[in-house]
Amino acid sequence: MEPVYSGVISTARMLWLAQGLKFDISGVENVPADGPGVVAFNHTGYLDFTFAGIPAYLQGRRYVRFMAKKEVFDNPIGGPIMRSLKHISVDRADGAQSYRDAVDYLKRGELVGVYPEATISRSFELKGFKSGAARMALESGAPLIPTIVWGAQRIWTKGHPRSMGRNGYKIMVGVAEPIAPEGTPEQLTARLHESMRAKLTELQDAYGPYPAGEYWVPAARGGGAPTLEEADAMDAADAEAKAAKRAAREESDDSA
Repeated sequence: MEPVYSGVISTARMLWLAQGLKFDISGVENVPADGPGVVAFNHTGYLDFTFAGIPAYLQGRRYVRFMAKKEVFDNPIGGPIMRSLKHISVDRADGAQSYRDAVDYLKRGELVGVYPEATISRSFELKGFKSGAARMALESGAPLIPTIVWGAQRIWTKGHPRSMGRNGYKIMVGVAEPIAPEGTPEQLTARLHESMRAKLTELQDAYGPYPAGEYWVPAARGGGAPTLEEADAMDAADAEAKAAKRAAREESDDSA
């Protein structure tokens, strides 16, 4: 037992109870009871990781070491908590160290949680995957554990206000069968994407009903979310704007 991690989970459970969240957890048996595993999960909102670790906890109270962007660790409140839970800081400008840290955890028999999409999918469908999860699995010999969280986007997602009160939302978490670390990173990434796509469709089908035009509902199901192509274009525009802002700041610093 890890007192801090256990305490954080207890606090989260009380918050979920206060919110009236209704959970549907499936596939717990697909999480290894011991030994390493790369818990690969989709990214629809800011709280996905809090739910993605539930199956592991139900499987013998296992803890997941989540990879999260460096900015979270820089926060004066969140940073100390993240470090005490032994999560992994990711510097997007230089991810080599975080990759080595993750592989080291896996080689020690830990579960490591990673977003293959890297950023939130505004369409709530699966974006293209980075190969990091597959490369970690191949280097460490750990299986990939495809995991889908559905419904968390209703609580807090990109571009929309938080709904942290007593909302009574349903949160579904499903774990697909583990994928052996075999083949090339590209082949393994493709298998992971297909497994997670199938599980996402399964959970979406079981969730419902989907009110027409609601922001948290995918376009393909009559919702107001952008299509995957529209969301990708929005992400590209954001990245371009950030790059321009960064370049302007660097130019200003140089001139000073």
